[in-house]
Amino acid sequence: MADVSLVFGRSSGGVTARAGLIGAAVIAVAAVALFVGARFGLMLAIGLGFGVALEGLGFGFAGPWRAMILRREPAGILAQLLAIALVACVAIPLLAAHPDELIGAQAPIGWAMVGGAFVFGAAMQVVLGCGSGTLVNAGSGNPVGLLALPFFAIGSFAGAYHLIWWTGLGALPILALRGTVGLMITLLALALTAMLFWRLGKPGSRRVPARYLLAAAALAGLAVANLVVAGQPWGVVYGLGVWAAKGAVALGADLSGSAFWAAPASVERLNASILTDYTSLTDIGLLAGAFGVAAWRRGGLAQPLQSYPARAWVAAVVAGLLLGYSSRLAFGCNVGAFFSGIATGSLHGWVWFVAAFAGAFVGIRIRPLLGLEVRR
Repeated sequence: MADVSLVFGRSSGGVTARAGLIGAAVIAVAAVALFVGARFGLMLAIGLGFGVALEGLGFGFAGPWRAMILRREPAGILAQLLAIALVACVAIPLLAAHPDELIGAQAPIGWAMVGGAFVFGAAMQVVLGCGSGTLVNAGSGNPVGLLALPFFAIGSFAGAYHLIWWTGLGALPILALRGTVGLMITLLALALTAMLFWRLGKPGSRRVPARYLLAAAALAGLAVANLVVAGQPWGVVYGLGVWAAKGAVALGADLSGSAFWAAPASVERLNASILTDYTSLTDIGLLAGAFGVAAWRRGGLAQPLQSYPARAWVAAVVAGLLLGYSSRLAFGCNVGAFFSGIATGSLHGWVWFVAAFAGAFVGIRIRPLLGLEVRR
């Protein structure tokens, strides 16, 4: 079992500040539950759990992919696949038993989806953060994450604005694995994928550390809770796009020209509070949870600005825009497409994984050229 003191820091003192962090989280969840609704309070609590698990246990998606590509260390990816398998064991049967109450993260495979996933895979390696990773990095005070996040939101809004045009380039019908047979095929595919990465891994680096196993179990539990409470799988990108769309409307923008944002469901969402949007609540929780863990560590937020060249900051802005735009075309990021897609039986999740992993090779190669590689 992972040593919690190692995960969250051993520093003594700051008891009052830490009690304040816990108290603030409890008050925020209680306030949302009281004034907005119990289900929305639960969603904020789930989002906080995601943030605490990801930041507290040092787990994510972009980093493990980088470790595999550069150093042939498969442990992080193996933990990701384990978490997906755990969710699939619950989610796929639940979806089959409650088709009118629950929906999966299922989307069509098309040219724009594949291209979007490839670009996303490259961009996330530039800033070392996917959708959830950018939120966690920003929440913990990482300057690149803080800069990339608002542009991620803008990109998500713009990608959704143009989404219908892109999907018109050609796409297959939604293909999903359902029921017991679908679950067995999904688990077999995950096992074979894990075996492939294990075999490709460097001897001596194949063991999955305890904190990764703990993170996989925590994320799986939270993802199942997300599905049950919200009626939909864990996602990230849509919430960020809603934030930017609300900002655009507040500034007087007319979104009637977009088939996506002018759709009745989107109009209803834009007219409602973000505290009634499940994805927004988990995104807010991710930010706050990562902030809380970093603050808990006393000094975790004190991340001085690196002496990056100007081109690095420009790259962070461009990568943020590309992350948001491409993830909308790809119907999600590592969370909404890869993690939740595969876990709910969507074949587009597998195609997304292959395309994004290929893009990651490109992003890893260009990151040093952009001045974002910190030499240690």
